[in-house]
Amino acid sequence: MYKYLQKLWKRPKEHFGSDAWKEWLVYLRSRPAFEKISKPTRLDRARALGYKAKQGIFVIRASMTKGTTRRPRFAGGRRPKRYYRRYTPSQSKQALLEKRAARKYPNAEVLNSYWVGEDGKRVWYEIIFVDRDHPVILADKKLNWVKSSANRSRAFRGLTSAGKKGRGLVR
Repeated sequence: MYKYLQKLWKRPKEHFGSDAWKEWLVYLRSRPAFEKISKPTRLDRARALGYKAKQGIFVIRASMTKGTTRRPRFAGGRRPKRYYRRYTPSQSKQALLEKRAARKYPNAEVLNSYWVGEDGKRVWYEIIFVDRDHPVILADKKLNWVKSSANRSRAFRGLTSAGKKGRGLVR
């Protein structure tokens, strides 16, 4: 089943239909920037990245505007040669969204994230979180690695798949 889901999400506009895809994007635009959802939209991708349907693991859908970011204005005189207001950040939108979400949910640890959709203005990712203090997570021998101090702030140290791409570790 996951193989077929993966194939559908390779070209979602073609497989789901143009009208259904547009309706999906309209729905996403109406939602807040960070929204906790009950189950992942792309179950195949979420399972491949470590999602399990159990207590202590939850998914957040996050959005960010596309395009370059703006630098703050400097105080003082204007130097035309140095008046660069826009610049391209060294990290991907996915890595930046993981960091923003990690700041918003400080009690949980970012496990991974995956693409959900994009239009002309915004891009959406779903981020998988693990609650490091949840009793179910602490009892699970495969997931209690989150409690150790070596796995704190994974998104900020580039330990997720989006962060590894930015550090030149993935080709």
